[in-house]
Amino acid sequence: MQPTGQTDRPLTGRERRTPMRSRDFPAGCPTARTDRSCERHHPKLEKVRHEQGQARAGGVPKSSMAMSHQRMLRAEKELEKEINALVRKAEILDAQEDRRYGKDKRGSDLPDALRHKQSRLARIRQARKEMEAETAAAAARQRWEEAEKASAKAAAAREADAPATEQAELTRKAEAAAAKAKAAREQAIETAENAGLEPPDLQPLAADAMPRRGLARKADGTPTKKTQRNFTDPESHLMQSGGSYLQGYNCQLAVDSDHQVIVAVGVSNQPPDVEHLTPMLGRIVDSAGALPDVMTMDAGYWSEANAKACADQGIDAYIATGRLPHGKPPPPKRGPLPKDADEKTRMARKLRSKKGSKIYAQRKAIVEPVNGQIKEARGLRRFLLRGLQKVDGEWHLIAATHNLLKLFRYRRSQQPGLAAATG
Repeated sequence: MQPTGQTDRPLTGRERRTPMRSRDFPAGCPTARTDRSCERHHPKLEKVRHEQGQARAGGVPKSSMAMSHQRMLRAEKELEKEINALVRKAEILDAQEDRRYGKDKRGSDLPDALRHKQSRLARIRQARKEMEAETAAAAARQRWEEAEKASAKAAAAREADAPATEQAELTRKAEAAAAKAKAAREQAIETAENAGLEPPDLQPLAADAMPRRGLARKADGTPTKKTQRNFTDPESHLMQSGGSYLQGYNCQLAVDSDHQVIVAVGVSNQPPDVEHLTPMLGRIVDSAGALPDVMTMDAGYWSEANAKACADQGIDAYIATGRLPHGKPPPPKRGPLPKDADEKTRMARKLRSKKGSKIYAQRKAIVEPVNGQIKEARGLRRFLLRGLQKVDGEWHLIAATHNLLKLFRYRRSQQPGLAAATG
């Protein structure tokens, strides 16, 4: 190995023994070496549920592959302290060698210890900046939505000719919300620039766009102490599955009841399913040309807003409302509903009716076989790519090949009948 900036002469024994010199590592210069946290990681598919099911990609991450915001700050300080100590030691050695052998007469590569710490510090620092940029952008979007709502309320009060005091108060709140939204937007752009990223997209999502993940953040848009970011695939998210946690994605699919054909898919890094119903309905329309008459979903999709959205669009929805607590008797199947019954109680009664229980039981023959065919028959338990966009493309490819197999088997099953009809 040749020393940096020197001639192509071989190193002497004394040069090979010299551990380091300060001029060989200017402050803040990261090296190309990566640490073991960059090992190849293939997320796996897990738990694709019912008609709007979910698949989670990824295995349980190593402790070194993800780090909270608090740990990032602490690790930066510790690494800076260690690097400064190494630099001071190198400066002393540098001065001693200059006195002994003359200035600029020696050169050597960075020692492994310093190279590793510098690269690790650079990765942790960049991950922290990107995390702060993401939470600042999320805070800016929230402030913008609050400003829009406040402005709409003020406009409605003016149109309704509300009392002057009420109009003045609503206008004041709208102006304050607009000022906060502007400040949050400027902070989000500045934070993204500090992280070396493109300006964030602060526009509202399209109707059929999958929801963005919501990292835990403070009111000022900075991450909380426990907010985490994965080093291997920063766009993946920590999700709960079967009583344990894994690093992955939330993959949605909608399956028709006649032929087990997938009619719509989607991928996001937001764990809760409840936010995915509205965009999936839009994707079903885009793919099939119409919404289904009847739709069944598991408890992850339950909310009064989702039940209302289905009813408003003419869908007879059957959404599980959750499991009963241990020892609590199930609600009655018959009899008049209480006058103060909420939407959740009404849906639970609907599912326990003879018709409702029969329809909801069909989910076991609609989407669960599709899950088994993808994971067991085809062995597609792990995503091979990283990043939200690439995983989305891979999930679309899995769905497309599933439908091609369904079409092939259906056509093959119809051949004896066609041959008999044609003689």
